[in-house]
Amino acid sequence: MRSIRPPFAARRGRRARRGTSPALAAVGLAAALALTATACDSGDSKANAGATVSASPSSDDKIKIPDDIRDRLKEHGIDVDKWKNGAWKNWDRDDWLREADDFINPIIKGLWDPDRMRDADDPDKDKGVDDNDLSGDQGVTDPTPAPVVAQAVKAAYHDSAPEAGKVFFDSPEGTMVCSATVVEDPAHPGKSNMVWTAGHCVHAGKKGGWYRNIAFVPAYNNAGKTADQLQDATKAEIAPYGVWWSDWAQTSDQWIEQGGATGGQGAPYDFAVLHVTPEKGSNGKSLEETVGSALPVNFNAPAVPKVASITATGYPAAPPFDGQKLFQCTDRPGRLSVVKSDPTMYRIGCTMTGGSSGGGWVAKGADGKPALVSNTSIGPVSSGWLAGPHLGSEAKGVYDSVSKKFAGQ
Repeated sequence: MRSIRPPFAARRGRRARRGTSPALAAVGLAAALALTATACDSGDSKANAGATVSASPSSDDKIKIPDDIRDRLKEHGIDVDKWKNGAWKNWDRDDWLREADDFINPIIKGLWDPDRMRDADDPDKDKGVDDNDLSGDQGVTDPTPAPVVAQAVKAAYHDSAPEAGKVFFDSPEGTMVCSATVVEDPAHPGKSNMVWTAGHCVHAGKKGGWYRNIAFVPAYNNAGKTADQLQDATKAEIAPYGVWWSDWAQTSDQWIEQGGATGGQGAPYDFAVLHVTPEKGSNGKSLEETVGSALPVNFNAPAVPKVASITATGYPAAPPFDGQKLFQCTDRPGRLSVVKSDPTMYRIGCTMTGGSSGGGWVAKGADGKPALVSNTSIGPVSSGWLAGPHLGSEAKGVYDSVSKKFAGQ
């Protein structure tokens, strides 16, 4: 959808030097301060896992460490005044954890309560792709598709679209939402803890960094209640299959390098994979076992002209939608090229709006079975169509990297 690109003044983190003492210092300091941080990885399995933090900023937005915590850290061999020659204390809070070398995303039990989930904002508000950015001479672009009216998915959502759910996260602009899909894990057949979404739902792109407190809620509002009915809903009603926190997230290097707020910058590489763990115990069951399903991902999907139809699923949050219900659009895809040198994207007619970003695009494979072939990335400011990346070698690299990271667990 009109993708999330909150403006960050801070620079993003670069490649990590695993196992170095600065990394240990960063982890120790984060643990001592009980920071709420999300750290993620890029398409390179060796890339840095940067993060953002919310903890005790001063009035000038610098981090200040209380003396008692400073002393306790020294007892554990961490001298924050010597770490990076004391430069940390002059950094903006967002800069600080972007320079940390490890992946930190502690589960904060109860953070995603019904009110906070219900009130999460449309991340794509006031952002979008201007049609002037999509001229036909930028590679292959088919005529703009006719709008396809999004249809409400029949409740219970777990029965109609068991792999679908919502992603919640905190950005500098506030609490935000995206859509996502449970996908298979090659390393754990039948027991996947992997979720597919858009890159811009985990990382702000070239002018930003990683989001924090990323969590996935499968079959959000499973009964399809209205916003008014949800006012007094319990957490079990809103999240019947639990809240699953991301303990790893990975997107493409291209998205991190190119992703922009408007114009579709980086959109052909706008995909991400989460690995998740339950906020509360799941009796040893994986996410796939809990929801009863996971979709395969097709990295060899046919060219656009050979795809008969694609179904996009998501929780649109911008008017006329409110983000509380699940919708779908089905259409024969066309081609969209934002930049001639980038892969051509799928494009379908669809009236879903912001909040549906990251939602899965499903088509039948050669075996006749449904498979994920894309995810919602961008759309015009006025809505009417959606575009998603064609998943190729870069997407497979991200997917395989996450799977292999947790293969032995």
